[in-house]
Amino acid sequence: MTAEATGEIELPPHDRAFLGHPKGLGYLAAVEWCERFSYYSMQTLLVLYMVNYLLVPEKIAHVIGLGWLQQHWYGGLEGQPLSSAIFGDYTSLVYLMPIFGGIAADRWLGRRIALIMGGIVMALGHFLMAFENSFVIALLALIVGVGLFKGNIASQVGELYRPGDLRRAMAFQIFYIAINVSVIVAPLISGTLGEKVGWHWGFGAAGVVMVAGLLIYIAAGPWLPADNRPSKASSEPKAKLEPGDGLRVIGVVLLVPVMAVSLLTNQQIFNAYLVWADQQFQLTFFGETLPTSWMVAIDAALSFSALVGVAAFWKWRADKTGSEPDELGKIIIGAAFNVLGGLCLVIAAATQGSDKIGLFWPLMFHLLNSIGFSHMLPVSLALFSRLAPRAINATVIGIYYLAFFAANKTVGIIGGWYSTMDTVQFWLLHVASAVVGLVAFIAFKLFLAPKLMAES
Repeated sequence: MTAEATGEIELPPHDRAFLGHPKGLGYLAAVEWCERFSYYSMQTLLVLYMVNYLLVPEKIAHVIGLGWLQQHWYGGLEGQPLSSAIFGDYTSLVYLMPIFGGIAADRWLGRRIALIMGGIVMALGHFLMAFENSFVIALLALIVGVGLFKGNIASQVGELYRPGDLRRAMAFQIFYIAINVSVIVAPLISGTLGEKVGWHWGFGAAGVVMVAGLLIYIAAGPWLPADNRPSKASSEPKAKLEPGDGLRVIGVVLLVPVMAVSLLTNQQIFNAYLVWADQQFQLTFFGETLPTSWMVAIDAALSFSALVGVAAFWKWRADKTGSEPDELGKIIIGAAFNVLGGLCLVIAAATQGSDKIGLFWPLMFHLLNSIGFSHMLPVSLALFSRLAPRAINATVIGIYYLAFFAANKTVGIIGGWYSTMDTVQFWLLHVASAVVGLVAFIAFKLFLAPKLMAES
């Protein structure tokens, strides 16, 4: 009796070659590691570079286009508020562009060509950051490159699995573990180079690793999902939307603003939080001042530990009881931890005396926030992948990143208030946003999820 006759599908030999998952997942995780190393090298250094080095009048005048942007786009902002505004625009556009990258892949280029093009442009952007005069051009290159790259690699992870394969959520957790390892290493290498040796050395290191990731992706071709590049010569009809797909898209669109609100505190780590840490945290030990960027490495190390611990916990619970919360249930648990994490920053600010802030409450924030986002980020990406209609898979994954676009744009605006707003109130504002996200996820779970999950 054939596999088709029994309703089963034979898996290719390499389907469980990587930790019980397809071999392609290992390659995609390695490529994403390199891309995220380069991205988080840039993101870790960006605000500190601007506040401590670039955004002074004598340097702004020599950066192509920056003086014009300062006067005509940012309304004459200076110093930390200007750096926050630039950070918000850069990081928000980085997460907006994957929508257009997904459309380009679905309609014209195919994922493979789009991703390779994105990797090349990103590497160019990182190398341009090594020259302060090309700062604005480098940011534009990175925005375009990430747009072509990011959604098109995440969508390939989802397509390694057939519908109903329960390994999909775990695959995205493994994918996020690779990301978090890169975020641990990036501040230690690029952050240390940037703060201790020279800013441009840190940016250059990011470019070298991006090139390595691009070469790994090219070599991984045989183990990746078939490309979706449209072909007039193909005899297969183009995938079309099916009954029920409209409801899935509605669900995706409704989840975007809820995710955005929930992300604010986490995304602020790379903006005003780093400036706060640079100015107010006790980072000198035995006469040696640690690079402020190492706070990002600490956050990533705790995030990595939390990802592994959370995945192991739910696997243990599933083995023991035969059940575990669905995607939205885990997201709600994560949102609750995010509220607790934000409260730690409020306590740190409220209890600061005349001395600098010790690291106990910041570390508690990173721990609780990491547990929260270990429940939210990989699981939410798996949920979007599950809801995405096959005909527009890459586009829907791009829509997922709209949440990051909105969050980072808001972080850029709110982060600019840090210099003039009471610090306790500043972090209370972030706690309030986390509470709003928690309530909204609970409402989504109660009123919309039963129909949406049944259709997917």
